Amino acid sequence: MLDRRKFLKIGVTLSTLPFIPSFATGKSIEASKVSLGLVKNGEVITAAHWGILKLTIKDGKVIKSEPWEKVTKMDNPLQHYTSDMIYKCRVKYPYVRKSYLENPDDPKPELRGKEEFVRVSYDKAIKLIAKELKKTRDVKGTSAIFGGSYGWKSSGNMQNSRILLQRFLNVTGGFVGVTGDYSTGASQIIMPYVVGSIEVYEQQTSWENILKYSKYVVIWGADPLSTLRIAWTSTDQRGLAYFEKLKESKIKIICIDPVRTETAKFLNAKWVSPRPNTDVALMMGMASHLIAKKKVNYEFLQNYTIGFDRFKAYLDGQEDGIKKDVKWASQICGIDEKTITNLAEIFYDNPTMIMSGWGMQRAHHGEQPHWMLVTLCCILGQIGTKGGGFGLSYHYSNGGVPTCKSGIIGGINAGELGIWKNGKFKGLAKSNQTDQGAEWLQNSAKYSFPVARIADALLNPGKTIDHNGSKITYPDIDFIYWVGGNPLVHHQDTNNNIKAWRKPRTVVVNEIYWTPTAKMADIIMPTTSSYERDDITMTGDYSNMHIAPMKQAIEPIAESKDDYVIFSDICKEYGKDVFDAYTQNGKKAKDLIKEYYNSALKQTKNFGKAFTTPMPSFEEFWAKNEPIVFEPSMESLEWTRFTDFIEDPILNTLGTDSGLIEIYSEKIKKYNYDDCKAHPTWFEPIEWLGNADKQTPFHLITSHPRNRLHSQLCQTSLRDTYTVKDREPILINSKDAKKLGIKNGDLVRVFNKRGEVLAGAVVSDDIMQGVVRLCEGGWYDPDENGLCKYGSANVLTIDMPTSKLANGNISHTGLVGIEKFTQKVPKVTAFTNPKIL
Repeated sequence: MLDRRKFLKIGVTLSTLPFIPSFATGKSIEASKVSLGLVKNGEVITAAHWGILKLTIKDGKVIKSEPWEKVTKMDNPLQHYTSDMIYKCRVKYPYVRKSYLENPDDPKPELRGKEEFVRVSYDKAIKLIAKELKKTRDVKGTSAIFGGSYGWKSSGNMQNSRILLQRFLNVTGGFVGVTGDYSTGASQIIMPYVVGSIEVYEQQTSWENILKYSKYVVIWGADPLSTLRIAWTSTDQRGLAYFEKLKESKIKIICIDPVRTETAKFLNAKWVSPRPNTDVALMMGMASHLIAKKKVNYEFLQNYTIGFDRFKAYLDGQEDGIKKDVKWASQICGIDEKTITNLAEIFYDNPTMIMSGWGMQRAHHGEQPHWMLVTLCCILGQIGTKGGGFGLSYHYSNGGVPTCKSGIIGGINAGELGIWKNGKFKGLAKSNQTDQGAEWLQNSAKYSFPVARIADALLNPGKTIDHNGSKITYPDIDFIYWVGGNPLVHHQDTNNNIKAWRKPRTVVVNEIYWTPTAKMADIIMPTTSSYERDDITMTGDYSNMHIAPMKQAIEPIAESKDDYVIFSDICKEYGKDVFDAYTQNGKKAKDLIKEYYNSALKQTKNFGKAFTTPMPSFEEFWAKNEPIVFEPSMESLEWTRFTDFIEDPILNTLGTDSGLIEIYSEKIKKYNYDDCKAHPTWFEPIEWLGNADKQTPFHLITSHPRNRLHSQLCQTSLRDTYTVKDREPILINSKDAKKLGIKNGDLVRVFNKRGEVLAGAVVSDDIMQGVVRLCEGGWYDPDENGLCKYGSANVLTIDMPTSKLANGNISHTGLVGIEKFTQKVPKVTAFTNPKIL
């Protein structure tokens, strides 16, 4: 517990991080003077993944978008394009693909994505969805229905499209879903075996401790200045502010990455550039050197870990006859031996915080890098210390920003399973029931599969795969309902993915924009953007710093409707009982928003008199049109990850089988997987610079884009600020470009056996030789021969699992060839509407 004096002392370091903006507590607006309805002319507060926004409305239209508060010197351009997010590329009406409308029983799915759409009435579309969903259940069963929605749906706790879809499919009889995610597919499976928690989405050691105690900060495979422009809910922006403080400090920065990132340049960091996918070998070389130099914290290893001796035997070559020493590591990763040994000794001799990104685990054998990173940090013995250890979330959603004492806003849930007998709704199942509802709840887990295996599952019904110690058999999916995501862009090996999406009989998509996925639908329902409906959210993910109103700014565009309304209306086709079950007896969105707010309000009332941020009534909050700002607790300012475990590993055991950090896992050993051993292991990737050939000599990195959120914002005019000849930019080393006769600004063809894309060359020394970067998320735009005219990176990536353990994606593993494009330049059509009859 911090005393008051120490708290005030720490507060001095927060002087440039305004947790409470002056105008948030000074200028107050009387509730009676603020309209509760739409503002035709004036300002409205809302929120998006890229922050709390202030929108200027004129004559019922959004004409300006800006941040509600200025926290850092860095501008976030994502915050200025709300108008484009409202008015560009909109799906304005319900549409049905021509062949599907003519005969849903013979819809010619091979024409999906090629054929014209027909506009239909909203009521007709609703009835058609209900009819075909019922038909699929009757003929093929619930396991044929895939509610696979995945992605960065719009911010907002009530209008959560993914959960709303799951709630609808549950009440109407169940569905097949997915597990895991694309972002952290490998680490979120391996980390519970190693440290007992998912780790990738956990709060990090407080930035206050880092700034005070760290001597070195290592940013390994991450670009926080790019990825901290967003958050899963809405960014509090303080992560970027802390990186500004890091730059001003005396802490030395090292960035380990094949690219000299925006973060590395901003921090003037030492740049170390290993070959992609070789981080494990680099870490093993460091570990071997430290062992040889007797710079090992054996006390830490003895008290807090298990299995180091068996891992050391592997390093010594006792398993395979190969000694994993510095020379071995250097030959694999391309970093000279002196640099490897210097880095290892710096890490050991100084309080060092290693901040890892997720890119290294989105690779073949992606389970290994973070497992090896934890092992290296155990050798250093700094885990649980204020200035040292590791963190897997400083680049995401403002990890490390101190957690505030606040009320927590809840949200819509997926509800209970609807029980149906002889075509009639019998009510909602409970988890303790011994009827068909409980049986399906139990079996549904058997049918769910890892999200990165979607195409494999669609193409191979009945196939059984290994996954995390169990077996999964793919269901025979015949009906896909997708909302809030863009899988035609997000999933690896696009050409294979298209084959998969042309297999089921029915694909229904609720969508705001004419995305590549929307164009692959049979039935498409127009949905509102978050600026055309009311909602509520919090900021920070870890900090819980604000409760932000998301007030409707404008009337819905054309015939677009909220997902909640669409699903409620489909439920009506099943009967009043189903509608009542879905809507909790007819509750409107505003009713639920108020419930979530009042639940948070009740929490704060239980905090007692020490709580310094009283929440007003919902009506006052909504009318005032301002976020509530909470303060960090004294404890959170000095919070250190794993400190309780380090202080008492017996009373505060980890969630692993041994209760300790597991460098060696007996459980994984029992799985007997050939691609994931019982300890961190170097596996050669299926494609990397170690096996490149003349046709595909470059390793392709598909990083998160700086000026998008995956594929979101791609259709806006923000694209004009970074594209090259209206194509996605591809970063290439200047020496490589010279050899190929490519100049900055040239149009190039990027290709491999999986596909080909056009991209615009950005020639630079900010990327190592032999490596190119084409950021993911560009909208897929094929010509008649399958060439992506715009530059969608996943046309080129490999769709295979990290290993049998996690089945994550390997989007950062792959080789490509590049050549200057000299043919007639095709027109980009990714952002135009499809043909409408």
